[in-house]
Amino acid sequence: MRIVTLFSIIALILIVKFVDPETSGLIGKLLFYLVFLVAFTGIFNLTLLWFRRKMTDAETAHINVGLSFRQGLLLALFATGILLMQSFRVLVWWDGLLLLAGIFLIELYFLSRD
Repeated sequence: MRIVTLFSIIALILIVKFVDPETSGLIGKLLFYLVFLVAFTGIFNLTLLWFRRKMTDAETAHINVGLSFRQGLLLALFATGILLMQSFRVLVWWDGLLLLAGIFLIELYFLSRD
């Protein structure tokens, strides 16, 4: 996961530096949001795994790798959703809270299944 995160962060930096969103059209924007999602999924996943290792023993942290990955993906979806809403100029505080509530409900659904 560290290697994928590193490559996706490098790809995100390269996209921000070399891709012009005005001239690249839809493909450039989709590529940016996809790489942003992958990079932040990795960042949040590694951060949550590190936090779990610090709070519990290493064996318990390895059991919760799937939980950390799911929560990292949901946090990255939240960040990407906020970014998308801002790019369409529809982001206001209550829309951000609604998106957060939706992500929270998805997490509660998965926690209730386990």
